[in-house]
Amino acid sequence: MAREQLTSASYSWNGFPDRPELAAALAGRVAGQLTKAIAERGTALLAVSGGTTPAKFFAALSALPVAWDKVTVTLVDERFVPASSPRSNAGLVAANLLQNAAAAARFVPLYHEAISIEDAAAADNSALRSLAWPLDAVVLGMGGDGHTASFFPDADDLAKLLDPSSERIVLPVHAVSAGEPRLTLSLARIIDAGFVALHIEGEDKRTAFESAMGPGARKPIRAVFDASPRPVEVFWAP
Repeated sequence: MAREQLTSASYSWNGFPDRPELAAALAGRVAGQLTKAIAERGTALLAVSGGTTPAKFFAALSALPVAWDKVTVTLVDERFVPASSPRSNAGLVAANLLQNAAAAARFVPLYHEAISIEDAAAADNSALRSLAWPLDAVVLGMGGDGHTASFFPDADDLAKLLDPSSERIVLPVHAVSAGEPRLTLSLARIIDAGFVALHIEGEDKRTAFESAMGPGARKPIRAVFDASPRPVEVFWAP
């Protein structure tokens, strides 16, 4: 089955016959962005998402010949749990991406012990200002409810989370559907990236994506696409 390519004003659709082929293609695109950034300014900044979807992509990217000692990796979002938790995105990244050649990369987590999620977000906001913004590449995921990053439809202050002019880097999130409180990069930092990709897999996610991009109430993933100054690259496989 040939690769499927579709385009619209807000996104480019890259469909693949299977998940390993998707992982290899997405890894190649991200590696290219990082290498380009390193050549231009001597460093590169990458933000990745958690969940079960990106494991194959992480493994493929970790083996590519990037100057990883010049790359800083951070997270799009994180649950308010330590890295030892099975629900930690930092733990997933350490086990799957920060391996092989990519073990040389610098990793900047979002979680650290704090009295509250608000205190953790404020500390992150200060600490992450020293990174080489803007992001060179960001890889998003999407839930069946249309959330991406930790922009949940039922989040408190959703309008604040989705403000494309926000000066914040990291914001706290409270949403019943999220389980734990969360930390998330702001929409403003995500859409400022040189390369924005959405990585989804399965027919259910394709259906959810098409629903989110159609008429009706605007879901968070649609808000990201609408605010992005350049088309988002969607990578999908069944």
